Parts: sequence; C-alpha cells; structure tokens
Amino acid sequence: MKALQEEDGGIGNHPVYPVGPIIQNGSSNVFDGSCCLKWLDNQPPKSVVYVSFGSGGTLSFDQVGFLERTKAKGQGLIVPNWAPQVEVLSHISTGGFLTHCGWNSTLETVVHGVPLIAWPLFADQKMNAVLVCDGLKVALRPKANEKGVVEKEEVAKLVKGLMKSEEGERIRNRMKDLKDAATNMLSEHGSSTKALSQLAIKWKILIDE
Repeated sequence: MKALQEEDGGIGNHPVYPVGPIIQNGSSNVFDGSCCLKWLDNQPPKSVVYVSFGSGGTLSFDQVGFLERTKAKGQGLIVPNWAPQVEVLSHISTGGFLTHCGWNSTLETVVHGVPLIAWPLFADQKMNAVLVCDGLKVALRPKANEKGVVEKEEVAKLVKGLMKSEEGERIRNRMKDLKDAATNMLSEHGSSTKALSQLAIKWKILIDE
C-alpha cells in the first residue's frame, strides 16, 4: 500500500482503499459436496491434508497413478470433479492444504488458518508461492527432479514435515497469526471495514455533488 501511494512509481495522490481479504463464504456450486464433508466428520482434528490443484491445473499420468492404490487401501477420499473448498478448509479435521497457490485459494487458506504445501503450476501461482513460502513463511514447497517432476517421496516428506515436525508447528503458528490478523481487519472496527466505509462516503459525496 505504501508503494501504491508513493508519488514516484505509484499512483500519486489518488486515494487507495485497502479492503480484504475477501472470500466467498460457502459454496454456490450446483454440485453436492456433502459426501466429503461427512467423510471429514469421521476424521481426527487437524489430521487431514486437503489437496487441490484448482480447475485449470493438470498433472502427468505418473503423478496421479496413486488413484487406484488409494481406493484399494481405503485411505483418504478422492473427489474427482469438485469439492466445497471453503467448507473443507474451515473443517476441524483439516490440518494442511497442498495447493496450486491460486489467489482465491491463498486467501481462503489464510482466512481459515490452514498451513500450506505450495505447488504452483502456472501464471501468478509461482509468484504467490514465493509470497507464502519466502515472504510469509507459512508454506513448504516441493522440489522437482531433473525431469521437472515432483516425486512421491518428496511429497511424503513435506506432508510429514507440515503435519508432525517442529518446523510444521512453527508454520502453523505463523498461519494462526495471519488468520487472527485477517479476522481483525474484517471486524466491525477493523481496517478493511473502515476503508470500505470511507469509500462509501466518498461515493456518496460524489453522487450528491
């Protein structure tokens, strides 16, 4: 915000109203996600890692060959089409989020305080991954092999690190601080609420003129 308000390189004296983080509260999708929520109800608190690469991300065949093995062992739950992400992230059983780092997903996980494994695929996702990993330090990031493929051993190492290690606990605590900050910003007297009110007043003045 400071950079935006600087005269050189910013937008000068034009007013800027920082409002956020704003996310969708609940799902308006026509698909029924109750099956995965019922499955989550039967899991221990903070025991589940939610994995989603968004609607546009794709992985190689080698990276998704686990589907049949997972089904046979009865471990985890695969939702092939769509899942109610906001409800999943807010569920007490969700303890981590392996994400492509789309901006909506990034905001949603911050609001609900879920620590991350950042696996960006394209576009702004790589920049967002740098933000959550190196800037905010609320995420771990997998390393690809020489062929550019993230192997199962790397994924397993990061999942264990996020869920069970001291580093994972530090990440969890930092994410909790972010969640608290987001809650305060969106509260009745928070900075986002005040900024939105100032914008509304500005519009009203312009309309009255």
